[in-house]
Amino acid sequence: MKTKKYLLTSMFTLAMFLLMLPMQAFAADSIGADVPTPTGWYALLTILPLIVILVLLFMKVDMIAAGLVGGVMAMIIGGISLTEANQAFLDSIPGMLSITVPIINSAVAMAVFKSGGYTSALTLVRRGIKGRVEIFAAFIVLLQAAAAYMSGIGGGSAMVIAPLAMAALGAIPEVIAAMSIVSAVSFTTSPASLESGIVSKLSGIPVADYVAEMRLFTLGFVILGIAIAFWGAKRRKALFVGEESSEFAGMNNKQLFKMTIPAIFLLGSVILGPIINKAISYSLFTPLVYTMLTVFLIFLCTKFTLNKSLEAMVDGSTYILTRLFSVGIFLAFINMIGQTGAFAAISNVASQAPTAIVVPVAVLAGILVGIPAGAYVGSILTLVLPIAVTLGFSPVAFGFVAMGVGLGSQLSFVNITMQALSSGFQIPILQVVKGNAKWVGLSMAILLVLSLIFG
Repeated sequence: MKTKKYLLTSMFTLAMFLLMLPMQAFAADSIGADVPTPTGWYALLTILPLIVILVLLFMKVDMIAAGLVGGVMAMIIGGISLTEANQAFLDSIPGMLSITVPIINSAVAMAVFKSGGYTSALTLVRRGIKGRVEIFAAFIVLLQAAAAYMSGIGGGSAMVIAPLAMAALGAIPEVIAAMSIVSAVSFTTSPASLESGIVSKLSGIPVADYVAEMRLFTLGFVILGIAIAFWGAKRRKALFVGEESSEFAGMNNKQLFKMTIPAIFLLGSVILGPIINKAISYSLFTPLVYTMLTVFLIFLCTKFTLNKSLEAMVDGSTYILTRLFSVGIFLAFINMIGQTGAFAAISNVASQAPTAIVVPVAVLAGILVGIPAGAYVGSILTLVLPIAVTLGFSPVAFGFVAMGVGLGSQLSFVNITMQALSSGFQIPILQVVKGNAKWVGLSMAILLVLSLIFG
């Protein structure tokens, strides 16, 4: 622990000292401008800051600290002036915070969470399946997928749903693994997630277009997760191990269904809204409309007052806003590294590989980085995706890479979803990782095959 503290202190001291040194600006006129592809030893030198950042992330160093060290190295290597670095810093943060639709969707989904919409749905389904535990297990996974997709937050969804699943079923390994799989593919392709916002920002693809391109693949993995949970619960002859939540036990089915209406409406608006808008040639289901209607439905259908419903929505924005701010700072340092030509150098090497395997190789790289550094899925994407940009990947290929990082994170000890599952199911995180290995590994193999065919 003392060694790590000393290492971090030394890195920060060195970084701040180097920032104070006068630097000659050999780089292009602005951060992010086109730069020539470096060659020879200089090309290897430009990649060194990326390697340092990855090593620090693997060591569980905070991503901003890791980014600062790599950014300072890039300034020295590329001759980037302090003025240019400052401009990159000032441009990157508002750029990330301008991704408004994911922020709005995440905030309103968290309001639905707090009002009890998902707990009531689980209680209602449990009553209706008459002892068919495997159906309940499948529904838990479906609910986790829907919640993560609507909110864009896998860990936040698992924190709510995992304890409910534990109370009802116990810790079934297949259910836990299935929740991990659907979380990964949902938050990396969600219209409300940080990850989709990063894909959009770096690739220039509108979030709505990216989400639409990936929807069928997301659905496919969700179906796979549901099947795994159903099979696992049935094979183990699982039984209900607990009673209904005391808060909902006294409610009748009509009251429970009423509480789920906001969640149903929000999910329908997010998934079916664009299709309806296109069919009627009018933008009816816009973020403004479904946000206000969802909040109003929370007021009408739950115990929340109108003030509390609105407060829940505003409070729900905290998670994604703080992470967008953090990633914005991190991205400033990544842009400095890009200015040296590092990503152009990497893509130049990657372009020499057979075209058919370029996308699968990028997906595999995302998986391998996601496993040790899974706490920072968003920051990993800012490292991996610039290479995909220079190689001209399609929206689907971008999605496969993002999914790869997401699935890799579901074998990571530091990932927030994994931590939430460990806590919710009251088992060591090592047990979660071991249980996930088989099924998440299967999903990774399927993803690599899909990237080979469709990438």
